[in-house]
Amino acid sequence: MTTTSETDKQVHNDLQQQAKDHLWMYFTRHSNFHEEKNEIPVISRAEGAYIYTSTGEKIIDGLAGLFSSQIGHGRKELADAAAKQMMELDFFPLWSYAHPKAIELATRLASYAPGDLNRVFFSTTGGEAVESAWKLAKQYFKLTGHGTKYKVISRSIAYHGTTQGALAITGIPAAKTFFEPLTPGGVKVPNTNFYRAPEHLRNDEVAFGIWAADRIEEAILMEGADTVAAVFLEPVQNSGGCFVPPPGYWQRVREICTRHNVLLVADETITGFGRVGAMFAVNRFNVVPDIITCAKGITSGYLPLGAMIVSDRLFEPFKSGKTSMLHGFTWGGHPVSAAVAMANLDIIENELVIENVLANEDYFREQLETLYDIDIVGNVRGMGYFYGIELVKDRETRETFNDQESEKLLRGFLSKELFTNGLYCRTDDRGDPVVQIAPPLIIGRDVIDDIVAILRKTLTKAAELF
Repeated sequence: MTTTSETDKQVHNDLQQQAKDHLWMYFTRHSNFHEEKNEIPVISRAEGAYIYTSTGEKIIDGLAGLFSSQIGHGRKELADAAAKQMMELDFFPLWSYAHPKAIELATRLASYAPGDLNRVFFSTTGGEAVESAWKLAKQYFKLTGHGTKYKVISRSIAYHGTTQGALAITGIPAAKTFFEPLTPGGVKVPNTNFYRAPEHLRNDEVAFGIWAADRIEEAILMEGADTVAAVFLEPVQNSGGCFVPPPGYWQRVREICTRHNVLLVADETITGFGRVGAMFAVNRFNVVPDIITCAKGITSGYLPLGAMIVSDRLFEPFKSGKTSMLHGFTWGGHPVSAAVAMANLDIIENELVIENVLANEDYFREQLETLYDIDIVGNVRGMGYFYGIELVKDRETRETFNDQESEKLLRGFLSKELFTNGLYCRTDDRGDPVVQIAPPLIIGRDVIDDIVAILRKTLTKAAELF
């Protein structure tokens, strides 16, 4: 007679084989599972701040799925909202028609956005929202007599999506190589990694911020202001490990964009909906962009949904005549996704989720900073529930690891060891090697302590490799 444990093991083995035979995972070296014959981690369920593997391990979700699960996993309220909406209106597109949930959600998003950002264009993903913003910028300038403005400026190492247009805005060279030629017009400038600032600016964060912002103006002038349509920036840059903008940086960029008639786009795909302690991060930096793009936390990852939130000024040319934006997505603003987003935002507001982030962000950072006694911990940075730990070979000189050493450290050791020790997070070397931490926004200090304890155990062991 087959026991339950034997049955579970067989199910696990079957899933492993089927995954290896048929599933193509994103950004994944499949040789790890075919040539090296490692098992594929299979996440079978989740609850609160924890995920569970198909073999029963309980793991802290230290990356909120993928910077998405603001309110944690398994919330019945969101499942109920989805089921109710499916029975009322399962689907209808926003192609010259509207439905109640899209209207309600658009109104709510506009209320969160600063200034006159009152018009909401829905997408399915953040990358689609970025794509939409670039297309809008091009069409807007054509409609207003500036048809030569089509280029976009973004920052080194920044990630803005993988479609051909969004990839041209993305600043990660390795992500582009196999897909070139890309959509023309992407121009790159330095990011705001103060830890890697030029030597003469390393002791003056304000001066570094002005320097970094001025590189944007330099690029606009070099390309020709009559050719530049928009600047795309994440309020806190994710790729490279949580680059918090220096004081005054956003204000300087806003002034530059206004001076040269260039649109300022805040890509809040990751930073929106409480991740850094505000519904939109730009509100913490007291700046009004022309466009906000967002996704992920809008539904806490329960269903796909993205949005582009646009100023009244940019919508003005579309209010009269025969003009329309010939662009859209079948699933953008899907009724069920919109209903889930509304329920998610209710929880964020009613349960004071953002207030929880603000109450704990200093504690979170302080606990992470205790890791400085480990030799390879070079820099801890971030805000809210969004942190990066940059790893170095020599903390005094800030010497980083070479490619071979990074491979050994990140993929050869840290990724597996952190997961084995009970923490799902990201180890990344799209810039210098970092560990990224972005848990659900509902966690308290007890889970923060558990995260830091696992990091301490794992990074201490990692330091012994060098």
